[in-house]
Amino acid sequence: MPVAETDANPRTPYQYPMPADALPEIVIPDALAEGDERMWVKQAENVYFRPLCLNRSQGYWMNLLKVTKSGVLSRHRHPNPVHGFVLKGRWHYLEHDWFAEEGSYVFEPPGETHTLVVPDDVDEMITFFQVNGAMVYCDPYGKQIGYEDVFTKIDMCRAHFENVGLGADYADRFIR
Repeated sequence: MPVAETDANPRTPYQYPMPADALPEIVIPDALAEGDERMWVKQAENVYFRPLCLNRSQGYWMNLLKVTKSGVLSRHRHPNPVHGFVLKGRWHYLEHDWFAEEGSYVFEPPGETHTLVVPDDVDEMITFFQVNGAMVYCDPYGKQIGYEDVFTKIDMCRAHFENVGLGADYADRFIR
């Protein structure tokens, strides 16, 4: 990136305060580290998520999804786009002929409905997801049977962190 000619020392940090109404950044060192298991919120049997950003003002969340046993995770529809990046293991959708493996990026367009499956030979899968809007759980014919959005995720985080002794307000560090 070219440096402006008037910048005598480009390594000098910005010298003024951030805008008064700017939200603080979120930094989670070692998000994948095998450390404090209390950071993983149980979502279902053998399914956990680690919140990274719960953006209530724009209606999205970013998390690490960890599945610790093979099998069908869920069938759901996305009314907004979803981005995923596989960090460990692999998974696929029954409705498609591709596999998302370690190092794979997946874009799920609005309207996509699929059934996530972790194959039998995978002991653990971890994928980074950015989910915009909601996940609408449905039966094979599209009838809604449940949903998740950033607010249900916040509620799950608050309950979990309270239950493991960190306090419900521990979730606030991820909320923007």
